[in-house]
Amino acid sequence: MKKITNRAVSVLLIAALVVVGMVVYILRFVDNGRDWALYFSRANSGSTGELIDRRGQTLASFSPEGSLFAGDAFTRTANYHVTGDFWGRSGTGLLSAYWTDMQGYDLIRGTTQAESSILRLSIDTELNKTAYRALGEDRKGAVLLCNYRTGELLCMVSGPSVDPADADAVPGDGAYINRCLSSAFTPGSVFKLITAAAAIENIPDIEQRSFYCEGKTTVAGVDIICSGEHYTQTFEQALSNSCNVAFARIAIELGQDTMVKYVRDYGLLDGHELDGIPTAAGSYPTEFVGDPELGWSGIGQSTDTVNPFALLRFVSAVANDGVLTEPHMLLDGGEPERTRLLPQETAQRLGEMMNYNVVSHYGGEERFPGLPLCAKTGTAELGDGTSHAWFAGFLSDEEHPYAFVVLVERGGGGLTVAGELANTLLQAAVNG
Repeated sequence: MKKITNRAVSVLLIAALVVVGMVVYILRFVDNGRDWALYFSRANSGSTGELIDRRGQTLASFSPEGSLFAGDAFTRTANYHVTGDFWGRSGTGLLSAYWTDMQGYDLIRGTTQAESSILRLSIDTELNKTAYRALGEDRKGAVLLCNYRTGELLCMVSGPSVDPADADAVPGDGAYINRCLSSAFTPGSVFKLITAAAAIENIPDIEQRSFYCEGKTTVAGVDIICSGEHYTQTFEQALSNSCNVAFARIAIELGQDTMVKYVRDYGLLDGHELDGIPTAAGSYPTEFVGDPELGWSGIGQSTDTVNPFALLRFVSAVANDGVLTEPHMLLDGGEPERTRLLPQETAQRLGEMMNYNVVSHYGGEERFPGLPLCAKTGTAELGDGTSHAWFAGFLSDEEHPYAFVVLVERGGGGLTVAGELANTLLQAAVNG
């Protein structure tokens, strides 16, 4: 009798597990059935769609007869990290989500007819081609350009890239990673913009101060090395000289709590979204590290990392008198969100200092002809003898209100490498 009882309990237990399993499956089917059906079949339910740039150029299209990309291989490659592909190899491409959203789905019947549409983008295909050509197919990097008044993203290029229509293409290392959105990098001296903004608001006599530099400063027995000997300099000159001595001392005076507050308030520690596409978060030493490490963090070294898109948001707000118009690619996505990121006075003063950088230290009209440029370089040392090249800023020009970020991964000097690329892109944007 005991054996029969045990068998009955076992049968009931198995039955209960089957019922629970069926309930879990049904719940998951209701939640995920659409994704399952579309993923495994890749079937087009009858929808048609087209992805076009701001000039009306078709970047990709799909219909019941098949899926197509732009006819030119270089166009496809330069714009890959905008479009992505129909298979989701790039986690940030618009096509995969767009294609999936266009497929109708019924819980009982599966895929059904969906409404056709055209997705219009703010991206300028020709600017992406210019940026990708200037970056070079063999270099890794990120290039972003937006209208800081409207928030329209005009250029987004990540290298290396891949031709999505070439089934035999061998992608370069990291070709499916969008470095504009999905990565964060040591910022080097572009981070001094953050330290400068905090100093403007928290050190009352910062404009009357002078900073002395003989090539290094010693903090608690630790040497912080500068790229040159700048001797006596003003706050504005210290930013133009990109003086590590001055900005390490400023960061230490501000204190870690203040520095962390500004890094967080400017959105550099957070992931953001570009038309629903998530971006990588940055990093900064938020726990106590002591004055030497705080000094290094204030000049963009230490454990600092910055996502290029997050930096674009910041320089766009500086350009727009402190108001951030959220960057976006979808032209029919409604009115963009606007938020005040900096006080107007801070943004304007920082912009003046960035223009002084260009005029006094970066070659001005000779290197950037015809461009009313406000910018900051960055040469982020990586500890292995290489460095990331950064150049970030904006044009103070109502006809061409463009903000930009250029990163060349392990590219060398910020001004000579990233600055040259930025000039090529800006000249095309202004004169094209």
